[in-house]
Amino acid sequence: MTQNSISAKRKAYIVLMRSFIAVSVALTCGLTLFLIGYVLISGLPHVTWSFLTTTPSILNGRIGILPDIMNTIYIILATLVFVLPLGVGAAVYLTEYATNKRVVAAIEYAAETLSGIPSIIYGLVGMLLFTGIFGTSLIAGAFTLVIMNLPTVMRTAQESLKTVPQSYREGAFGLGAGKWRVIRTVVLPGCIDGIITGCILSVGRILGESAALLFTAGAAHKLFGLFDGLMNQGATLTVALYFYAKESGEFEIAFAIAAILMLLTLMINLSALFIGRYFKKRRAL
Repeated sequence: MTQNSISAKRKAYIVLMRSFIAVSVALTCGLTLFLIGYVLISGLPHVTWSFLTTTPSILNGRIGILPDIMNTIYIILATLVFVLPLGVGAAVYLTEYATNKRVVAAIEYAAETLSGIPSIIYGLVGMLLFTGIFGTSLIAGAFTLVIMNLPTVMRTAQESLKTVPQSYREGAFGLGAGKWRVIRTVVLPGCIDGIITGCILSVGRILGESAALLFTAGAAHKLFGLFDGLMNQGATLTVALYFYAKESGEFEIAFAIAAILMLLTLMINLSALFIGRYFKKRRAL
């Protein structure tokens, strides 16, 4: 009798937990699909070729986001130029060269802590530090994004380096290879898929950042070349979305920019997935 009652309670508990999990999954997927569908349905009808390839003009009543697209590209390129060598180099040093485990653990803890700081804090730091040197400009925003994404890139690369078996290193050392040659020819090729995936995902964070750039990069909608654009104010797509929705009240334009950002984020995530798989298959050969 006791065994039957225990069995019945256990069955009821299993059914309850499975039902709870199913409802949670359904709600999560449903809300995600609803948000994606709502943004795309509201925004894509307002995306036109003229909207993507022209500059805004108050006199002509024209709204275009070409300067915002170019500013986004500029700030992504400028950020990656600095954050990738610094992040991957720091990861290589901490994983392959550093011998003081306490210092390494302290740096890892600090990096994980910095990864969780709100982006607006980085924006205030960038405003006090970089805008005092470069003024309000895209390059100031890029340096702010560098210090914001550096902990993430470093920790991602570090974890990828740790996945390379120690036997690979020992085998290379046994053949007479030096430390740097082992890292360059054995360790880095063995974890390149994880490093590239982490770097591509950091692009998604750069693409979606707005709070830090409001304080550092400005909100100008003027088209410049690469080097002139970096030294001048400029609004990225996310900053433009904020101003069109909050300041101008043009929600159709805001939804159009949101749809573009959502599609770009989807493309970045898919490219990270496929590139990671490609390098895994290539490494397996």
